[in-house]
Amino acid sequence: MSADSYRLLADGVLITHLAFIAFVGGGLLLILCGGVRGWKWIRNPWFRTAHLAAIGVVVIQAWFGIICPLTTLEMHLRDQAGDATYNGTFVAHWLRRLVFFDAPLWGFAVGYSLFGLAVIGSWWKFRPDPFRKNKLKAWKNP
Repeated sequence: MSADSYRLLADGVLITHLAFIAFVGGGLLLILCGGVRGWKWIRNPWFRTAHLAAIGVVVIQAWFGIICPLTTLEMHLRDQAGDATYNGTFVAHWLRRLVFFDAPLWGFAVGYSLFGLAVIGSWWKFRPDPFRKNKLKAWKNP
């Protein structure tokens, strides 16, 4: 595979990483705003479970000192492309500035944990609807 192909794949991983961050961060913001405004969709149990699981994985990785697999994959692809740093393409350059910043590892663990507690608090304040078999059946077979 060519260096440009590896760079393109690495950019795709970076975009996926940014989308994950947007889901976790934006998800909580939407839950809180939607709870205050009475939006029913924020109580969807599938959305809420996926959101809680996403931040849960991040918190566990942070406390165990595990580097995010998306970061590891992106770095591997950039290495395969011959890039020593993130200045390979325009997309990589700007998205990296949005996604990554320098802080001690304990700071990330504490920050992610506090965010995780906020997500758990949103479950208490704006409870998701329960999973219902009948509701799922009705959705599958109108």
